Amino acid sequence: MVAAGDAVKQEVRAVPHAHEAGAVLAALDSSRHGLDPAEAAARLTRHGPNELPRPRPPGLATVFLRQFASPLIYVLLAAAVLSLAIEEWSDATFIFAVLFINAVIGTAQEYSAQRAASALQALVADQCRVLRAGESYVIDARELVPGDVLLLESGDRVPADGRLFQAHDLEADESQLTGESLPVIKDAAAVLAPETPLGDRRNMVYAGSLVLRGRAQAVVVHTGLDTELGRIASAVVGEAAAVGVAALVLAAVSLARGMPLSEVFLLAVALAVSAIPEGLPVALTVALAISMRRMARRHVIVRRLLAVEALGSCTFIATDKTGTLTVNQLTVRRIGLPDGRVWEVTGEGLAPEGRVLTSRGEPDADEERLLRRIALAAVLPNEGFLGQRDGHWVAGGDTVDVALLVLAHKVGVVREEALNANPELGLIPFESERLYAASLNRTPEGAQVFVKGAVERLLPMCTRMATPAGDEPLDRARVEAQVLALARDGYRVLALAAGDWPPGTPFEEARLGGLTFLGLLAMLDPLRPEAKAAVAACREAGIEVAMVTGDHPATALAIARELDLAREPAQVVTGVQLRRLGTGPELERVVLGARVFARVEPRQKLDIVHVLERAGHFVAVTGDGANDAPALRAAEVGVAMGKSGTDVARESADLIITDDNFASIVAGIEEGRIAYGNVRKVIYLLVSTGAAEIVLFGLALFTGLPLPLVAVQLLWLNLVTNGIQDVALAFEPGEGQELRRPPRPPREPIFDRLMLERLAAGALAIGVPAFLLFQYLLAQGYSVEEARNGTLLLMVLFENIHVFNCRSETRSVFRHSPLRNPLLLGGTVLAQLVHIGAMYTPGLSDVLGVQPVSPGHWLQLLAIALVVLAVMELHKLWWRWRTGGARTAS
Repeated sequence: MVAAGDAVKQEVRAVPHAHEAGAVLAALDSSRHGLDPAEAAARLTRHGPNELPRPRPPGLATVFLRQFASPLIYVLLAAAVLSLAIEEWSDATFIFAVLFINAVIGTAQEYSAQRAASALQALVADQCRVLRAGESYVIDARELVPGDVLLLESGDRVPADGRLFQAHDLEADESQLTGESLPVIKDAAAVLAPETPLGDRRNMVYAGSLVLRGRAQAVVVHTGLDTELGRIASAVVGEAAAVGVAALVLAAVSLARGMPLSEVFLLAVALAVSAIPEGLPVALTVALAISMRRMARRHVIVRRLLAVEALGSCTFIATDKTGTLTVNQLTVRRIGLPDGRVWEVTGEGLAPEGRVLTSRGEPDADEERLLRRIALAAVLPNEGFLGQRDGHWVAGGDTVDVALLVLAHKVGVVREEALNANPELGLIPFESERLYAASLNRTPEGAQVFVKGAVERLLPMCTRMATPAGDEPLDRARVEAQVLALARDGYRVLALAAGDWPPGTPFEEARLGGLTFLGLLAMLDPLRPEAKAAVAACREAGIEVAMVTGDHPATALAIARELDLAREPAQVVTGVQLRRLGTGPELERVVLGARVFARVEPRQKLDIVHVLERAGHFVAVTGDGANDAPALRAAEVGVAMGKSGTDVARESADLIITDDNFASIVAGIEEGRIAYGNVRKVIYLLVSTGAAEIVLFGLALFTGLPLPLVAVQLLWLNLVTNGIQDVALAFEPGEGQELRRPPRPPREPIFDRLMLERLAAGALAIGVPAFLLFQYLLAQGYSVEEARNGTLLLMVLFENIHVFNCRSETRSVFRHSPLRNPLLLGGTVLAQLVHIGAMYTPGLSDVLGVQPVSPGHWLQLLAIALVVLAVMELHKLWWRWRTGGARTAS
């Protein structure tokens, strides 16, 4: 019998869509209240974590070999082979050595960036809500086990396969599994044929799908590789072009002057390696990866690497209010009765310690009865959780729902007890488009409906109002005046209503009417202490900020005034006004002048983003709900909330704020500007030094002098002046003025006027003196080899000094302590010592054609090399004078 029972259970678990939900729960040894936490822990050990195998990142050896997959490397290999063919053994050995050293450096840089990116992705853990022993828990999705009861709502990504046993207006996007783009309407009561195709199983939810609408409870039937998604996974797992052209031109001139073809080829290869910044892609990736790490330390997780730089270009932020500008800890402070009376509520936080006080003190018997009706309307259409664990009060769900549960506790109404006494017959869950939630319950007085939501949505449903003495005809004007008074004081106002429900009447939105208005709940959500300063920092940085909220316009304006974000009612625009304006030029005028968007529908947030973009703004938008996804995708930078945000919002965003704090967005902007500045610094270093080498060779070739450096010397120069320094520049800290500059124009090219001027100045300040030295040494009777030795040493000095010019585009090098970037200082000193060591190393000195020089020559060459420092300092001084201290780059 036991074996037969086990076989039945296995059959039910194999095709759960073909059985009643109760049978599936029984087969999984579970119940509608979920598993006991201890049993869940035991099952986790037995079944393993709920996760799919991830493709292993490339190992160190793969990353090393990938360094050779480059057209320029192929050319260098060809040069090495040619050197072997003409028996230039030392040249061939040196080229192979350079290739190996470059590969080692590139591997270290790329592998480090890869590991950093992987570590950051691990910070964004998938979470889900489950019932265990009747209590709601938020857990890591990896801890889900068969038999767990999942609580799903719009915006969630389904973490495992589950059989629905309760669903309200549930729609899911299963395109990842089925390829069908249309949402699937779910039905928990359906029992389907065993052979029903995956796309038609409307009583199931599957891992990887998205909940677009509604609420549901489902029992987990499969996790990890046993899910439908897991089965699929198991089957699957198993440049400086102009500079380059210049190098080719010089090679052609060399050929025309009668140089042997082999020497021309080696020279062209060396010039190309020097002039084309081959290490630029890796250096830029490292620069952005470093910024990702820095952002993570400031609570910003980057999902798309280019968003690091994009955030620094923002000119407008459209931000949510709740949880972003405020602490997202709502507390009901006042209860407004429809007849104009206001009761005070004491106590703060999650602990339901406090009481309700009337103008005379404790409420009398009639007031107690009305207070209980208000509490029932607050908790019955409520999806939050409030309870004690280990002696501490814990809560889950929407903060409004939690605040209402705390209030109800204070007057002796507990949701679980209220539901037992008044069983739920139907539910209309809260959605942002609906702005209210309603439940139908069987009460001792018969079927009754309880509604909570926005005042403007509930008032039209009501014909009467509650008072301690009994129900009376509704005085709409008095209620609206009370709402406005509370909103002007900064309260977030919620309305409550209730009424009898005719027997046998379907519970539908369209039938909600004839209700009794119970009262108003006035809640406060304090501003984050750092929010006002963050808004001010945006203003100083040239970034405009607008608050987008579902609050009453008066409440939103009161908060905006606290933030110094808006002062006048004319700066507040409502969703109704936006709808009336349509799409004409008047809409753009109103949107650009607004600093508060109140009672805005989610789709209108997308309209706001489009208007701002058409006006030329580079927009960052924040969001946390599933309905925010279109606006997050449409904005140049979508910012999702890590704590309160839905899975849909996070997956639509470029960045995730782990603490839901507006100040973290501002910190991200600062880091984005630093990242963009460092990208420019790296590009400038690599391109300007390559251009300087082209200037040196160009002058020598067109004046008829011998080549100032041979191919191996050029390769060596590139190795000891760019091998470490370019990546070290990516670690450059901020200059301290990032948030005091206006945003750079979004479409501004990297090679703007400032960059081009600096490139010309740097290339000429290095290339021309190096050529003059080479010419002078030849004129003084030095051999070509001796002249090349002095020229190479000068170029190494030039480029290692020039790297410090690259630390800022406009600030003097003497205002930057070299100790602020120890990697750059140490790397440059090490590179210089390596060259000095080569001059004294037998064998290597012969290959490179270098030899020691006297102290006097050292001082002379160092004095010449300081020319580049003087020229770039003069250019910075001139630029600051010409622009009044401004700069075009962030």
